[in-house]
Amino acid sequence: MGLEAPDDAAVWRLDDSRSLVITVDFFPPIVDDAYQFGAIAAANALSDLYAMGATPFLALNIAAFPAHLPLELLTQILRGGAEKVREANAVVAGGHTIKDDEPKFGLVAVGLISDGNLLTKGGFQPGDSLILTKPIGSGILTTALKAGTLSDTHLQHVTEWMLRLNGPAATLASRFGVSGATDITGFGLLGHAQEAAQASGVQLVFSLPAIPLYDGAREHARKGSIPGGSADNQLNFQAQVSMDAMIRDEERTLLYDAQTSGGLLLSLPKRRQEAFLRTAETEGVPAWVVGHVTEGEGVVVSGEAMPSRST
Repeated sequence: MGLEAPDDAAVWRLDDSRSLVITVDFFPPIVDDAYQFGAIAAANALSDLYAMGATPFLALNIAAFPAHLPLELLTQILRGGAEKVREANAVVAGGHTIKDDEPKFGLVAVGLISDGNLLTKGGFQPGDSLILTKPIGSGILTTALKAGTLSDTHLQHVTEWMLRLNGPAATLASRFGVSGATDITGFGLLGHAQEAAQASGVQLVFSLPAIPLYDGAREHARKGSIPGGSADNQLNFQAQVSMDAMIRDEERTLLYDAQTSGGLLLSLPKRRQEAFLRTAETEGVPAWVVGHVTEGEGVVVSGEAMPSRST
């Protein structure tokens, strides 16, 4: 799996039973704390492996750092990344650093997957439930942080979520035999949903009231704390998205908001939904039913509520 059928990561078959899964991601700081920035960047990069159903085992650092900043900051960035990789039961085996005007950090992340366990954007099936494993709105909140308008409480809330690995959610997805998956990052919920709809030849239908938001995200969206990537997402994907007229502008913005270290969007056979949610609750894995898959194309967002539960 590579450029001809793009997905969340590249996949190379090693033998009759295993495949290698490889991805890369890096970006400038989105929080002020250097250690947390490194850990969030690592969690974000590892997320692509989890979205494919792979188990991480190796990572390489990618870092850019200005010559005028204290090296202690770089040390903290690298330590945050390394400890997050260790949390994923993988190792950092090296990397590369260059001088640049702005700090940047991320990983080349490598995982393994057994035959039959590969998850792709092209596996979403009509009749499936759509499960989301993290709230949305991180792009809006981190933009508010840069503007100096984000409260400490809201910053702590979104940071804790961005630091979460998607590993437990991916493990649960594998156990319950989800049809397909993708992670919600730079293209926002609707951008990644559209990619999955197109790859699978189906239509994804979301219920707006069922979609979880980070604390403060709606307030800051209303105030106009919108990152450039989120605005670009709306321009790029809105032609394939149909929304109820009752949906407000700030809600549209949130649905297109570019996420960092977002959750997984899973396509789960409806017959397994209740058992999945019960197990998720028991094991402390956040999960929200946010819609369903049907025949058709593109993405639909309804303003009407649907029966749902969260853990």
